[in-house]
This record gives sequence, C-alpha cells and structure tokens, in this order.
Amino acid sequence: MALRPYWKGYLKLSLVTCPVQMMPAISEREKVRFHTLNRQTQNRVVSRYVDSVTGKEVKEEDEVKGYQRGENEYVILEDEELENVALESTRTIDISTFTPRDSIEWIWLDTPYYLSPNDPVGQEAFSVIRDAMAAQSMVGISRLVISRRERAVMLEPRGKGIVLWTLRYGDEVRDEDSYFESIGDEKADSEMMPLVQQLIKKQTKDWSPKMVADPVQERLLEIIAAKKKALKPQKAKGKTASSSSPSNVVNIMDALRKSVAAEKRATK
Repeated sequence: MALRPYWKGYLKLSLVTCPVQMMPAISEREKVRFHTLNRQTQNRVVSRYVDSVTGKEVKEEDEVKGYQRGENEYVILEDEELENVALESTRTIDISTFTPRDSIEWIWLDTPYYLSPNDPVGQEAFSVIRDAMAAQSMVGISRLVISRRERAVMLEPRGKGIVLWTLRYGDEVRDEDSYFESIGDEKADSEMMPLVQQLIKKQTKDWSPKMVADPVQERLLEIIAAKKKALKPQKAKGKTASSSSPSNVVNIMDALRKSVAAEKRATK
C-alpha cells in the first residue's frame, strides 16, 4: 500500500515554483512494539486525559491548549487562533540562501525527508533546481512549518530527488570545546601510527546497512517466535565473571602488535 505524503506544498526559487510532496526518509514501523495489557484479563489498557483536580475524564471536545502564565493560571488558545498564526512557510519552501554542502557539519542535521515532484508539470522546474545545486555542490537553506513549528531546513540533491533535512536550533548544539578541553595536546606516537593504520586497512569494509543491525530487535523477534510456538525462550548465555580483575595498565604497542599479528594469521 502506497504511503500518504507527510506534507504537500511548493518548492520555490525566485520566480521558479513547482508542487512537491515530502515523505519521511526514516521509519520505525519495523520495530517490535508492545501494547500494555491487564495481566488478569489480557485486555488492552487505554490512556485517557483526566482533570488533575476533579479526577474526572475530559472529553476530547473539551481539551484545549493553554500557556502557563502563573501558578494555576493559563492563557487559553483555541485551535482556530493557532491556525491563524500559520506562516507562509506552512505551504511553501522558499529557498532564500545557498551554501557549500561541506560547510554544514553533520551535528546540525536532525531529521531527513524525501522531497519529490507532486505533479508531472513541475518535474522540469524541480530537476533544474536539483541539478543546479548538485553541479555546484551546494545545498539550499529555507524554512518550513512542521507540526506547527517553523524549522530551518537544508535541501540536498540526492539522485533523482532531494533530501530535506530539518536543522537543529543554535541552542540545541553544545559547544564541543567544553567537552574536549581536558584532552591533552600530545601527538600520536610515530611508532604506533603505522600499526594502527595497518589495523584500519585490514578492517576496512564497504558500508552496508548490516553494520547497524539491531541485535535487541532480533532477539525480541526470536523470543516472540518461540512464544508463538509455546516454547520457553532460551535464556541468554552470560559470561561467567572472572575472579581476578584485569589490570587497567595496558602496553598499547604490545596490544597493537598482537592485533596486527592476529590479523595477518587470519588472512593466511
């Protein structure tokens, strides 16, 4: 079954406009999910909003957004009022700035979406914008309202389409210097470097999604499958704790030499 677009609107660059649609580039639908049940009846447990003072359930039509201005004091905003503050970026991705792709570090990237033409008539305009950015290794910077919140976004050409990344706000990215300042200024040992480089070379592989497989999910699926067959799930075999604690002092050179030697024996 085809997925419904997450968002529909227009991509605009100066006087060039084309209808586009946006789909989430990542999904957690394949993750194992659980429902909360009543152990006694095996029925699902549902959650409801209740009044914090009276304890009575609140009907959906009585739920309203409130901004706290003091203790037990709120400014109430109706849905119509929230919709009226919608910005132009609710329906239009107007590219206002271009910047080299390599000037934006990965730490600023938040959530990816796939952007594609939503009308055959607009494919040419979409392709021109995409290919022009790709030819100059540029990305577009714009703004877009997502879930009633305006976000800065980056548009990056990718194959036939464009990946739209929401960008983190400036106050969300912490300064790395405050975390790395305690690291010394020592340079890498000239004798150790070749050994480490040998290890890196021998352990280098082409990227594959299998490198980031989720072992917890796989184990959960095994347990669920076993439950379905009315079999008890096997207990994970844990390693027996050693009576003697290992020394924290390790000769790095010896460890590297042994690692390189082990790699060489494995390749013979």
